[in-house]
Amino acid sequence: QVQLVESGGGLVQAGGSLRLSCAASGRTYDMGWFRQAPGREREFVAGIRWNGGNTYYADSVKGRFTISRDNRKNTVYLQMNSLKPEDTAVYSCGAQPTFSSRDPLDPRGYDYWGQGTQVTVSS
Repeated sequence: QVQLVESGGGLVQAGGSLRLSCAASGRTYDMGWFRQAPGREREFVAGIRWNGGNTYYADSVKGRFTISRDNRKNTVYLQMNSLKPEDTAVYSCGAQPTFSSRDPLDPRGYDYWGQGTQVTVSS
């Protein structure tokens, strides 16, 4: 069983920055960040392979968000810059098995999820 714990959410003004962290127990997985705003479906934000060799971003966050990982700490990060009010959502990290050939953009391919952390961007 894998446990994922997110942290780093909060309230920030538009144009500001936040860094989210996702600490994982157990072995190394491919990881992804997703978000869900009220009344909307969960959407992909960013993903990273187990060795950091490949990263993926939603078009809406490209150039503003950066996903990274430190496998020594078993932690994945999401640096969010130039935040916009439309980035407001609960952000969750997910883990999927390495070498599984699952689509990193599809939340159905993730076996484990954290509890989520709220990000609120005020205008």
